[in-house]
Amino acid sequence: MRLINHERNAIDLRTTPVHLGLGSSAQPVEGFAWGPEVLQAYSAAVAADGAEGRTVAIFDGDGPGDHWERHPAGDELVVCLSGSVTVTRDVDGVPDRVALRPGEATVNPAGAWHAVDMAGPASILTITAGLGTDHRPRSDIRPI
Repeated sequence: MRLINHERNAIDLRTTPVHLGLGSSAQPVEGFAWGPEVLQAYSAAVAADGAEGRTVAIFDGDGPGDHWERHPAGDELVVCLSGSVTVTRDVDGVPDRVALRPGEATVNPAGAWHAVDMAGPASILTITAGLGTDHRPRSDIRPI
């Protein structure tokens, strides 16, 4: 995993997220993966950006999400690019659902547990404050 400066070629946000950092920098993250080792290396590489750093990525899916997550460092923007998506947030123990169609977005507030379900094939773009992100398996309607 390494951050690239001044990339001039097309970037596939499905495989190569972009890190938005201090000073309005935008750096593709080459060799990114959702495994613990790469996530740890990415976190270390962007640590100086603190809570201001953001990760921009596209996710394709089909069906219910398999985990809850929360981002304590800041809000997360979720944009539906295609298909139909439902974002469920746990607000004081009560599920808050927002249905999105292409071109629509919602903001997950900092620290709010949330999950994403896709009704059929769908794609979302996320802009996430990744510092300190927590994940929980999704075995119930609410995170534990």
